[in-house]
Amino acid sequence: MRTRARGWRWRRNPLRRRSDTVEAWTVLAVAVLLFVGAPLVGAVAGWWAHDEARAVAVAQRAERHHVRAEVIGKPPDSLPSVDGREHTYRVTVRWTEPGNKARTATARVPAGTHRGETVGVWFDSQGRSVPPPSGETAVWQHTLAIGGCATGGAIAVVLFGRSVVRGVAARRRMAEWDRDWALTEPQWTRRKA
Repeated sequence: MRTRARGWRWRRNPLRRRSDTVEAWTVLAVAVLLFVGAPLVGAVAGWWAHDEARAVAVAQRAERHHVRAEVIGKPPDSLPSVDGREHTYRVTVRWTEPGNKARTATARVPAGTHRGETVGVWFDSQGRSVPPPSGETAVWQHTLAIGGCATGGAIAVVLFGRSVVRGVAARRRMAEWDRDWALTEPQWTRRKA
């Protein structure tokens, strides 16, 4: 025969200890924090990260400009890529700005580019070769990464707090058992305390 003990920590009964009540409230608080608080922390952090990343992308787009330039330097022979990414090399490039003014600078070009080819390169306002500005995909990747990490961090903090409360409750429960046993043992064993 099976008895139902669901919610026994919430009901009034003489066997319920204070540590049982604390543990029951802790389970409720942990559930609320895990299912409401942690996602909310992740959403707020993601929202903040999205705004910051979008502001950086807008600033990069305002500062950087794209030009089609002709490679005039000799790039080194391309090396085989082990990790699957394409290597880039610094070479001298030339392009014509509005007003027919020719400019020359050193820029990064993909491996395998030959002298005389036209490539797209990005420069900042000081004429340095820079990577392209962050796009919408990079902004969303940053947003999701920060939001996910914040959610995971909030979950870790909640679970750590739960384990601390549970450990303290277990120590108190054992102390209560020892105290109650010290009172009960003499009556059962007929020994004097």
